[in-house]
Amino acid sequence: TACSTSWPPGRARSRAVAANVLRMADVELAGKRVMIREDLNVPVDKGVVTSDARIRAALPTLRYAMQHGAKVIILSHLGRPKEGHYSVEDSLAPVAVRLSELLGKPVPLRENWLKNGVDTGYGEAVLCENVRFNKGEKANDEALARRMASMCDVFVMDAFGHLKAIGATKASQPLLDKAGVVADAGITDLGPKFIQAAAQRFGELT
Repeated sequence: TACSTSWPPGRARSRAVAANVLRMADVELAGKRVMIREDLNVPVDKGVVTSDARIRAALPTLRYAMQHGAKVIILSHLGRPKEGHYSVEDSLAPVAVRLSELLGKPVPLRENWLKNGVDTGYGEAVLCENVRFNKGEKANDEALARRMASMCDVFVMDAFGHLKAIGATKASQPLLDKAGVVADAGITDLGPKFIQAAAQRFGELT
């Protein structure tokens, strides 16, 4: 894999990890289940998304995976629900509606996806209900991460803005092992300092 269990210290370690960060273009996606962690934590008022900037920012990565024949499984959190408990206010249902509009094709919301599993067609996408509804997500629970990892062939981290917060869907080893580390298709646009910072975060958790 792209990750190693032996890391050089400090900046040298960061540079070493950065050099090993894979991009979506480095991985064959066709015919694979591709789980993508996005940041779709957008403001919602009365069941309607009031600012879709973060959803629009996710579109290039999602479209890339879909256009390359993957089954796209999207994960995100929304709001600050009590972990392990469902709440209507923090449901991703409004996000699924807006995402469907922007992609020009249905993106169904899947509830109880950890228990029931999730599937979709090749070139299609599904949005899993708020990851924070799952007990253990914020604590980076390994059993939870392993369950998530079993549901995909490739894991894509596209929510780098939240790397400071540990979560089972952000940087846990079972998910990273799915493809070493797979970064989104546009990470190179963010510059080497950003890549190094993101890579350092992955390294700290390895």
